[in-house]
Amino acid sequence: MTDRDDADRGGTSLAPGWTPPNVNLKTDVPHSARVYDYILGGKDNFPADRAAAGDFTRSMPNLPTSMRANRNFMARMAHVVAAEHGIRQFLDIGTGLPTEPNLHEVVQNVAPDARIVYVDNDPIVLVHARALLTSTPEGRTAYLDADFTDPRSILKSEQLASTFDLDQPVAVSLIAILQFVPDDAIVQDVIDQLMAPLPAGSLLALSTVTADSAPEEVTAGVAAYSASGIPMVARDRSTVEGFFRGLEILDPGVVLVHRWHPDEESAALADTQVYMYGAIARKP
Repeated sequence: MTDRDDADRGGTSLAPGWTPPNVNLKTDVPHSARVYDYILGGKDNFPADRAAAGDFTRSMPNLPTSMRANRNFMARMAHVVAAEHGIRQFLDIGTGLPTEPNLHEVVQNVAPDARIVYVDNDPIVLVHARALLTSTPEGRTAYLDADFTDPRSILKSEQLASTFDLDQPVAVSLIAILQFVPDDAIVQDVIDQLMAPLPAGSLLALSTVTADSAPEEVTAGVAAYSASGIPMVARDRSTVEGFFRGLEILDPGVVLVHRWHPDEESAALADTQVYMYGAIARKP
């Protein structure tokens, strides 16, 4: 369950069309991460992904803009969490195919000793992550094959135990993954389980699809995703706010991602161009 890309990084991708050996990929059906990869100019996608991307962008013409806005939100969020909140441990679930900037690059630019555990359940993502998501000497990156909907396997993993000091705050990052889990109750239960064992001061950061900003486009796009075999749901602001129950939502609240601590590029976007809500919240 991923929604990130391996955008063209000037030759730092493993190779166009490369797939890991001994991995059975269903390349004849679209995958959310590879569709995202293609739309943002990446190399790790297949004809089915490119065909699906064409269908999705016909329904949602601002989809590439929204995806870039979400990626920029991730980078601003990671910087704020590391620089202003002092978090040095990041659990990034739904890692997706690497692109620049990656989360560890942002936070280790602030704090070279920061530690990141990347989690995904797609084999090609994990191969790319191990090859390309390399830490500073002072810090550490680790990689875990696990599913968002199985939080116990994440929390009980050796990777988490050996990388983090769970007496210190952790930032949990759920960027562009929740829209692929249509059941609100499952999402809420997973978030509650993930945050429960973490100490006070830990943060939850998330972004997810909404139709509030462009109802007709997003409704059509959600239908196109679902018809392609990629279940998707768009949620309104109040539903997204509800996922932060028991946590303190921090300024500026749940907003379209380009409105969250905007930089000059983000501030120039119209709300109708962005289909994602984002926010961070603190565990008291």
